[in-house]
Amino acid sequence: MENRDVLLKISHLSKTFGKNAVLKDIDFTVKKGDVTCIIGASGSGKSTLLRCINLLETPTTGSILFKDRDIMDKNGDPAAYRAQVGMVFQNFNLFNNMNVIENCTVGQTKVLKKSAEEARKKALYYLEKVGMLPYINAKPRQLSGGQKQRVAIARALSMEPVLLLFDEPTSALDPQMVGEVLDVMKRLAKEGLTMIIVTHEMAFARDVSSHVVFMADGVIEEEGSVSEIFYNPKSFVTKEFLSRFMRE
Repeated sequence: MENRDVLLKISHLSKTFGKNAVLKDIDFTVKKGDVTCIIGASGSGKSTLLRCINLLETPTTGSILFKDRDIMDKNGDPAAYRAQVGMVFQNFNLFNNMNVIENCTVGQTKVLKKSAEEARKKALYYLEKVGMLPYINAKPRQLSGGQKQRVAIARALSMEPVLLLFDEPTSALDPQMVGEVLDVMKRLAKEGLTMIIVTHEMAFARDVSSHVVFMADGVIEEEGSVSEIFYNPKSFVTKEFLSRFMRE
């Protein structure tokens, strides 16, 4: 019964670039409704893991099962998989030649083959959800960083993914704009969207996570609940990493 809730299962995943082993024998599981925050120092392999999950990087070894199907199978369909697994990047990756509404409909019409009318209706719904409805005709260059990121989230949500990945979604933002993006993500967490979030915002990770993964030097050093990782870590490396945050 429990296995029916498993959405993503990663086993013995590794990734090397030349002689540099960035990920080493990674195992972890994501269940439906989980909000998994991946934390750790820069260079620990967090973003590479996320890119492997979305097949933007090809893992060197290991398996990734999504709904019990191996997405690395030669007969698999990466495009169909990515249609179900959305990603929000730290640098927004909006189409600069398109306005806000076009950014949120193009994937729906091109990938999901929705009609223009249906795609627009869905896009408007999610743009309203992130507070960007007044800006549907604006081009990305006319928006602040926080507004661009909220559009990027609406664009990902418009595809109605089963799983949504966030790669340091606030790292490119000015401090005063971080809050507006985190507020949107907190609402999504409360609504039960399954998310994997790479973040350096420790207070945010503590507040929204159902599961926390701490990475160091390409391995999962420790994982568990918020209580286990933030308040009772077993690893010295985890304790050392979190010590500054816990003193604040």
